[in-house]
Parts: sequence; structure tokens; C-alpha cells
Amino acid sequence: MLFASLRDRWRTSHSKRTSLSSQLKETYQLHCSISMQDALESGLYLVATPIGNLEDITLRALRVLKSANLILSEDTRHSGKLLQHYNIKTPLLSYHKFNESQRGTLILQKLQQGEIIALISDAGTPGISDPGEQLTKLCVHNKIRVFPIPGPCAVVAALSASGLSTDEFTFVGFLSKHTGSRRQRLLISSSEAATQIFYVPPHKIQAFLDEVTEIFSTSRNCVIAREMTKVHEEFWRGTLGEAKEALSSYQPKGEITILVEGKRDSAAEVPSEAEIAHDLRELVSNGHSLSMAVKMVSESTTVKRKSVYSLALKIFGDKTELPKQISSEKD
Repeated sequence: MLFASLRDRWRTSHSKRTSLSSQLKETYQLHCSISMQDALESGLYLVATPIGNLEDITLRALRVLKSANLILSEDTRHSGKLLQHYNIKTPLLSYHKFNESQRGTLILQKLQQGEIIALISDAGTPGISDPGEQLTKLCVHNKIRVFPIPGPCAVVAALSASGLSTDEFTFVGFLSKHTGSRRQRLLISSSEAATQIFYVPPHKIQAFLDEVTEIFSTSRNCVIAREMTKVHEEFWRGTLGEAKEALSSYQPKGEITILVEGKRDSAAEVPSEAEIAHDLRELVSNGHSLSMAVKMVSESTTVKRKSVYSLALKIFGDKTELPKQISSEKD
């Protein structure tokens, strides 16, 4: 099975976690009593909240949420559980992608009147693949102060534990629903040396792996981070080809972050002829013309297009048409 359950280990530590949670609440109450004399300035506070484990929240975040006049929440029922856990009574107002345009004027009015407003998402840092970007721009444009209250962020958590390069990375987030835009983004990502990071809904993971394997090649290493900080937290590591095979008949549940290693520049890491042939056959079997398959393979590897073209002729012969100009290209 792809993801082994960690339920037993978490159950044995439940009593310890409950105790730690109680200690955190007590520490928070003490922190608030000491810090309340430091009144918050008026403005918009972008407050990061836990991505799963309720203990993953800072004392400063709790103080801001308690001190604010209003908390903007992506889902008031979901956020209500966090606030109830820490006995925070601040009023909640829904703020999500379907009403952020309408809410903007009201929120700006309150901020201009000197109120303290906190924005939280369902999990993680507001504005990062979550509502917040539009409101932040509105505040900046109207010279309203914006305060980041740092904390949990799925992309950083996944990257730190991935084992892939952390020197440079590209956070892509959720891919476009439109095929053309999505494939264009993947083509760009496939040619970058930086680690590529995606958010993928569970029900779309097979389609994602089909497409990314086709464009990146099967040999690229990847990490699938699932349910981070939660009971069933898992990190799966292997190649894109192995991930596609492993998940062909299994759909994992929960929040998923997928990291793909950057393009290798070393000449020693040029894909073998067998790997190139495999990629060509897979692209053609998925409905691409041979000329497009040659183009995609050459763009996603360090192999020259003319060399890929020559191999394509060996595999498919003259039965599939190829543009004549490819044979005259030097790269």
C-alpha cells in the first residue's frame, strides 16, 4: 500500500499531546496578560494558522486574533473550531473567493475608521493560494498598513522535509483548469533547474501525474507530501514514473503537495536512449503527433532535437510524418 497508516503511533501519544495542548493554552493566557499593554496598531493582519495540528500556532498569532475587532475567515465554521479551542471570542466575518470583491469596500471602511482586522484562511498563510491577495493590494493602494503574522505554510513545510534541493524553488500552487495554460506552465516548470512545488486536489492526482510525467519525463524524482502535521501524515519518495504506477489504482485522501526536482544540467545525467524511446512511445500513445513528441522530449531534456528525431525514425520508421525542417536543425 502506498501510504502506511500511522494511527497506532498517534493514539499512543494522544495523552501527551493533550497535555501539551493544555500547557500551550496556559502559556498563551500568560503571554496575553503580559502583552495586552502593547496595544496593536490599526491595520490588516495576515495571520497564519495551523495546517492540521492545532498546536502549530504562534503566541503572537493568538494575541492578534484575540485583540482584533474582527476576524475575516475563509470558512467561519472551520475557523470557529480553532478560536473555540483557544477561547477567542472575536467576531467572525466570512471572506472567500466568492465574496472578496463585495467585502472589499466594507473592510476598507472599517480599516479607515481605525479598526484592527485579522485575516485567516482555512489553513496556512493567507494570500498564498488562498484569499488575501486582493485585499492586501486594496490596503496597500489606500495606504493602510498590512502586518504579516508568520507561521505555518504547507509549501515550506513540504520543501523542508522533502530531501530535494532547497537552494532554489518555484511555488506553482494549483494549476489552471484550462488545458493550454496548464500545459504551458508545466513546460516552463520542466525546463527550470529549481525544485517545482504544486498543490494538487486528491481527485486530480492521477490526471496530474499523467500530464507531468508526459512533460517532465518518467525519470524525474518527486516527493508526495500528504496530510502534513495530521494523524496520517505521509511523505512518499520516488520517480514520477514510479508515482504514476503506484497511484494508478489508488487515490489518496487529504491535502496533497507534490514536489518535483529541477532539471538536471549535468552532461552525466543525460537520459539514456531507452528512456527517450520510452517517453516518445508514451507521448505518441497518448495521442500526440510524432513531431510534437520529438519537440516535447527535446525541450524537457538536455538532448538535442536532431538526436531525438533520429531515434524517433528508428522506432517509428517512415509511417508517421515528421516536419522536414527538423532534420536540418542543429539543435
